[in-house]
Amino acid sequence: MYFVQQRKALVGQQMALLTIIGFWAFYALILSLRAALLDFPAQSTLFERRLMVAVVGIFVTWVMYIGLRMADRQSLGFRVSLAFFGAIPAAILLASANFYIFNLYDPISLFKDPNVGRTVEDLKNQLGLSFWQEIADISVTHYFFLIAWASLYVAIGYAREVREAERKTSRFAQAAQDAELRSLRYQVNPHFLFNTLNSLSSLVITGKPKEAETMIQNLSNFYRTSLSSDPLEDVTLEEEVDLQRLYLEIEGVRHPKRLRTRFDIPPELMHQHVPALILQPLVENAIKYGVSRTTRPVTITISAKVQDDHLVISVEDDGEAMDVTHVGGNGIGLANVRDRLEARYRSAAKLETVAFSGGGYRATLTVPLSHKVNI
Repeated sequence: MYFVQQRKALVGQQMALLTIIGFWAFYALILSLRAALLDFPAQSTLFERRLMVAVVGIFVTWVMYIGLRMADRQSLGFRVSLAFFGAIPAAILLASANFYIFNLYDPISLFKDPNVGRTVEDLKNQLGLSFWQEIADISVTHYFFLIAWASLYVAIGYAREVREAERKTSRFAQAAQDAELRSLRYQVNPHFLFNTLNSLSSLVITGKPKEAETMIQNLSNFYRTSLSSDPLEDVTLEEEVDLQRLYLEIEGVRHPKRLRTRFDIPPELMHQHVPALILQPLVENAIKYGVSRTTRPVTITISAKVQDDHLVISVEDDGEAMDVTHVGGNGIGLANVRDRLEARYRSAAKLETVAFSGGGYRATLTVPLSHKVNI
């Protein structure tokens, strides 16, 4: 058995009823003020008749509402056309009710001269209009009044439809951003695994089984930690630094005499949040271009500080000097970092790299603070 889920009305019944009652209350008030200013006789009776017309008007307008609501999801042009054409029979019906209430239902009590308005023929003679001319004249007045309400209804419905479309677009944009973040985040692990397996292969080939065993254990710990995190959730800087310690321990097995590490991060910054594995490509870059290409000890320094309400994290090495074009400034790893920053923070974050002429290379991440800190 299949059920068709009906879409929610653009303008609910409660709001529609309130606008309809408000319109017709305004109608009765304006005409009563006009009658008072012109000093019409039988003010109380006239007011009662206007209330009767208003009640009929509320009913007729409610029928219009039901018809317009059925066309909620149609094109705006169709809804406008329906409002303009649907108001014609509604106006004629209201004019007929108005004519009956004021001109046929006990008309004598509405006039000072008891000889005026006893019959329809008397009214025709006095007004110089036929019955249908009188109906047409009243219909025009009510038509524009009904069109005013229908225009308000269509405008409210269209505005709500636009807001729904904006919310849907926002959800789609967020879903696309989440998918992009997941994709970029998952690119890090295969890239890192490829480099680590190369290192492990080198240890096996060179006959270093203990070092290889240590690397496998560290690699297992690294992946257990990194894969347990949600790609869409940030981690604390402390968790990110601990992951990089594991990675540096893995590389330390491969380069026991050349790799040195230093961490310069104030304790109060350790609880700031950053994207998971955002430092991984930067540390890999330092290993690849700073440590692997020299025979002397190289120190990799990971530091952090606060600057202008931003968290500034640097990964720096003091390796050999080389042309900046050979440092991977536009490589896959750094491109991944830039793309992740763009997807996560838009223009509020950046990655800057610099190769020093005297030797060494620094990559600097600048991201918004996740919360205020007292330094």
